[in-house]
Amino acid sequence: MSAAGDAPHPPVARVVPDVTGLDKQFDYVVPEHLRSLVDVGTLVRVPLHGRRVGGWVVALGALDPAVSQEKLMPILKVSSLGPPPDVVALARWAGPRWGTDRLRPFLVAASPPKMVADLGPSRRKVAVTPEIDVFASGVYRNPPLTDPLPLVTSVARTGPTIVVHPSHGAARAIAARMRKAGFTVALVPDEWAAAAAGVDVVVGTRVAAWAPCPGLRAVVVLDEHDDAHREERTPNWHARDVLAERAALAGAACVLVSPCPSATAMHWAGARVHDVPLGERVGGWPFLEVDDLGDVEPWKRSLVGSRLNEALRDRAKRVVCVLNTAGRARLLACKTCRSIQRCERCEAAVAMSDDGMLQCGRCDTVRPAVCQACGTTALKLVKPGVTRLREELEAAANRPVVAVTGDSADLPAADVYVGTEAVLHRVRGIDVVAFLDFDAELLAPRYLAVEHAMALLVRAGRLVGRREGGGKVLVQTYLPHHEVLQAVQFADPDRVIAPELARRSMLGLPPFRALAAVEGPEAASFGAQTGLEAAPTPKGVLLRAATWEELGRTLAATPRPKGSRLRVEVDPPRV
Repeated sequence: MSAAGDAPHPPVARVVPDVTGLDKQFDYVVPEHLRSLVDVGTLVRVPLHGRRVGGWVVALGALDPAVSQEKLMPILKVSSLGPPPDVVALARWAGPRWGTDRLRPFLVAASPPKMVADLGPSRRKVAVTPEIDVFASGVYRNPPLTDPLPLVTSVARTGPTIVVHPSHGAARAIAARMRKAGFTVALVPDEWAAAAAGVDVVVGTRVAAWAPCPGLRAVVVLDEHDDAHREERTPNWHARDVLAERAALAGAACVLVSPCPSATAMHWAGARVHDVPLGERVGGWPFLEVDDLGDVEPWKRSLVGSRLNEALRDRAKRVVCVLNTAGRARLLACKTCRSIQRCERCEAAVAMSDDGMLQCGRCDTVRPAVCQACGTTALKLVKPGVTRLREELEAAANRPVVAVTGDSADLPAADVYVGTEAVLHRVRGIDVVAFLDFDAELLAPRYLAVEHAMALLVRAGRLVGRREGGGKVLVQTYLPHHEVLQAVQFADPDRVIAPELARRSMLGLPPFRALAAVEGPEAASFGAQTGLEAAPTPKGVLLRAATWEELGRTLAATPRPKGSRLRVEVDPPRV
């Protein structure tokens, strides 16, 4: 298609059909009576292989002189307003960034949930003048028990702002509070049309990264560390990265807010890291009590430690016990010195392979079955007794204990709960959150283990509240001096991020290198075709490149085997 402009031929629209599995774009003639209604992003109906299908206009131009007009079919009708041109351009960037040449998944995320014929007048109240400075981009480390609204309000006073939160409930609450503060607000996706017309603040979960916001001046990502900002389906785009690019293209501020920002965010920010004063910071972190199990032989201990027993027997306290049984690390302990065996390269837990060697599940380093601390070869596998855990807790507490699983519906009222980390999202009014086997999180064989462990403590801290309220987070561990625990105890996230960035740099992990996990029967052959660094995994292959751009463009350009069902996940969170 030639570039847009005056031409003797009728305008032509390039359309992406809204058809699952069809990744092609087609040219259509724009009829005279529709030309004033069709723009880049408009949703239209077009004929395709004898059917009428929906689609998005992604480009407009003049008819190529080499193409006969009779060969092109006309657009049948305009269905709705759609993503604005700047968002369509953002989708073009996002495809190669996440290893695909498809636009449809991003356009679906950017489209209104129902048809929009026209937009009403702008509802903005906050006037933008040249004298208002753009808010400073960077990472803002707010303690977990600090209200983010004052910061969001300050950002929004500089002009139209997009605010993204990982939780639907929290996003609705922020929208309501911003309205009370005098701002006009659109909660997307339901209020997509109001956002497109113009408001002071656009609020939502990760899909708000694609919402319309004319005159964008700032974007705010709250709880940047939360995995819910990542799209679960492929392409698995991340709201943080989408908004950072969108802000850069618009010349707007990008504000990432979190008590424990990810290594990716900290690397992006560089020196642009903003902390609250130390005096305010300490009060904004929960009280963390560490139960050091180092004096107890791990294969003889109970998951119900002495300090947990005290909390369970206090009938004035409501207790939640957390034990993640899925995807846990296999822990080996030394019989002589009782130390947990860890990888000398990346410090993750090691497991014993069939040939008797110790192997790291994170970086695949192999070493003999010898204790690093004392040199003995007498090692024992730690096997927490989870099958009778609920009964054991009931016996210790002398009160009913409710087990919470992924299949649990409405939770009955109780004072003691036990379950995986999902229980932290389903209860309120808790006095004590106890992690029964936190070493399985600290030493998990995935490169994001430290970030996930910090996020768990932050979530637990928000349940129990401030230190002066009497709530606490209890951690049973053999690693009482681990940097994650010290970071929470001393309200100092730098104790985690500095060594974590050093480890990532040494191992060639994100954000210093780019990773993609490819799963499926043809994963190995596909990986070989890319020419990228490759390592086998239980489900396929892990690919690595120097930059996200190189990785994504290589993945998008590599042909996939016909009929294959490959799953390609860029920046996978669980490797």
